[in-house]
Amino acid sequence: MSAESQVLPSPTLGRWLAGILVATALWLLAYSNLSAFADAFIAALGLTRETHFGEAVHFFIYDTPKVLLLLTGIVFVMGIVQTFFAPERTRALLSGKRVGVGNVLSATLGIVTPFCSCSAVPLFIGFLSAGVPLGVTFSFLISAPMVNEVALVLLFGMFGWKVAALYLGMGLLVAIVAGFVIGELKMERHLEDWVQKIHAGHVDPSVGLNLGWIERFEAGWSHVRQIVGKVWPYILLGIGLGAAIHGYVPEDFMASFMGKDVWWAVPAAVVLGVPMYTNAAGIIPIVEALIGKGAALGTVLAFMMAVIALSAPEMIILRKALKPRLIATFAGVVAIGILLVGYVFNLVI
Repeated sequence: MSAESQVLPSPTLGRWLAGILVATALWLLAYSNLSAFADAFIAALGLTRETHFGEAVHFFIYDTPKVLLLLTGIVFVMGIVQTFFAPERTRALLSGKRVGVGNVLSATLGIVTPFCSCSAVPLFIGFLSAGVPLGVTFSFLISAPMVNEVALVLLFGMFGWKVAALYLGMGLLVAIVAGFVIGELKMERHLEDWVQKIHAGHVDPSVGLNLGWIERFEAGWSHVRQIVGKVWPYILLGIGLGAAIHGYVPEDFMASFMGKDVWWAVPAAVVLGVPMYTNAAGIIPIVEALIGKGAALGTVLAFMMAVIALSAPEMIILRKALKPRLIATFAGVVAIGILLVGYVFNLVI
């Protein structure tokens, strides 16, 4: 009997596996039906997406569970992964002379992860929790929303391969250089205290070697309670602001000063883009409409980059993990890169 009990999985492990299987199925079901749920929700309220208010409500109902689902899933997985790799080892792999390589890999990863800025924040926090250097995580945070296959395919279809290729190259350059600069500034002390504790990795280097799967699952769930429990109010606030602005995009007003005859058009477009919030797929139609109204391509692309890489909702969510000085540095470095992109496009196209 005792031999059988040693071979059979413990009931506790069985319950964990069953719970994770059910939770995964529910997660996939919920995530794949977010749009239908948002449509049904506004229909039940008697609203339509043809109105500003209806579009804003739809955006909020769609994006809130999407970001929370991503945050919960990614943080749980990263919590388990962290039990296999000590943060010290992870940081050593991507630090020192390899930081530049880490920035390139991180920015490239962003191309194949079609997240909006707020959706990229969960993976950004997950990277930090795994001990990945701060500058490398910022390269991903910038690249994921700004340079992804959705934006590239839409730009290719509307403006041709030269515009798409130049956007890809400039966007990656912004993400890599900005992340590298932030990393070189050594601003880890400007992470919030609770993030610093996770990022510092005050654990034994041999962590994970003697853990069973029950302990690993418990570590993942502990990560969820610790991180999601702290961040979710900021997510609601950030997406609420983004939804309000998303429903009231003043295209005619913006196009009126987005020509390339005045030097301040590009910085003005960037400043205007920061309070707004949407993903690459959502902003491309606005880009097309602005260009159709006579706006310059470089100015409009600078506006697009600001919307999807420097959105105010993203900053609100990041505020729970980053101190104001680090947020200001991130915004400033990225804004300089975006201004460069805008001026280059206006110069060559």
